Amino acid sequence: MPVWEIIGPVMVGPSSSHTAGAAHIGRIVRMCWGGDVRRAELYMRGSFASTGAGHGTDKALIAGLLGMRPDDPDIRRALTLAREAGMEFSFYTEEVAGAHPNSVRVVVSEGERSMEVVGYSIGGGAVILHKLDGFQVDISCALPAVIIMNRDVSGVVSAVTSYLSAHNVNIATMKLHRDTRGGLATMVIELDSADERVDISTIKNLHPGIVRVIGIEGEN
Repeated sequence: MPVWEIIGPVMVGPSSSHTAGAAHIGRIVRMCWGGDVRRAELYMRGSFASTGAGHGTDKALIAGLLGMRPDDPDIRRALTLAREAGMEFSFYTEEVAGAHPNSVRVVVSEGERSMEVVGYSIGGGAVILHKLDGFQVDISCALPAVIIMNRDVSGVVSAVTSYLSAHNVNIATMKLHRDTRGGLATMVIELDSADERVDISTIKNLHPGIVRVIGIEGEN
């Protein structure tokens, strides 16, 4: 077992789950959004709602939305820094049956564009990206990943996998989800390592059925 799995992540405390994990979730939301976050509504669940204030969960989430890593000392000043940067944010609590106890739903918006992400912290700074705009994703984001939203038509999967194969990119895991036959679908692909690069704009143009492509940097 690697030593960092025993002693925990390098982070600003006090909690690996409620502070480091929260910052990690915020960074993932920012990556999914694709840039600066101007407005965010954060719906805290379970212990994130009940004990998060004492662990700085609110500061850590906003710090992540600003792009900070869990070891950034400015996490303590994140709320002030976010306001200075012009970010609008609000915190709420919500009860959802079956929700993970360390979870948050984040709604990011700007103009007519919006995005909803649900993530949760599983301890030691590790997290799960659970849902993206209603689709189940369930990846740790420890590995670099590509999330593709597309219409459920033939040829999309083969176009993407052929591109990856042609560029010698090895797939670690691959998950497919769809809401209804012929409706909307997602393809979630984790790559073996950060050394394997893919061009997001190229993937988006591989097939007319592809609507949106998101790239996530791995933390390992």
